[in-house]
Amino acid sequence: MSRKRLDLIISVGGVATAILFLVLGFVFRANGTFARDYVKDQLSAQEINFPATEALTDEEATVECLIEFAGTVVDSGEKAECYANEYIGAHLAGIGKGETYASLGTPQRELRDKVAAAEAAGAADLETLKADLAAVNATRESMFKGETLRGLLLTTYGFSIFGEKAMQAAFVGFLVAAVMFVAAIAGFIHAARAKV
Repeated sequence: MSRKRLDLIISVGGVATAILFLVLGFVFRANGTFARDYVKDQLSAQEINFPATEALTDEEATVECLIEFAGTVVDSGEKAECYANEYIGAHLAGIGKGETYASLGTPQRELRDKVAAAEAAGAADLETLKADLAAVNATRESMFKGETLRGLLLTTYGFSIFGEKAMQAAFVGFLVAAVMFVAAIAGFIHAARAKV
């Protein structure tokens, strides 16, 4: 096989590869743009706002992202992660005192059983047990709502990361396409200059 023919075959393959990476770049870019816009639109519609700087507690005022985003709308994956972990997460730790929605199920069941037994026996501490059960029920309900919102925000954050990775993949695709086009052009030039 002649050098000229080999250059042409490799150059045509380079052009095909460049076109493939260019198409992949556009696909990844479209997906990255969709993820970014979707996250922004969905979060903005929720109208979740960071508290203003002056409304932060002393503990919250030590958290960098809460200061950075103070008074703004949660409208990006980065903001969703901060709000979920640093704001909601801290409040849940205070409300649950180390317990979670799931772990509060055991004391809730135990108190229900104690209330049922106290009602059947006509026990004197029935009202105290009912008050304890009401407190656990309220705490568990708050934990459920908080953990659910936190989980949804963290899922949104994860989706935004996929979008960022898609944008990075698009950049790499465009870069590889450009390099392959340049290499293919060089190959065509070399083939044109080759005598055999």
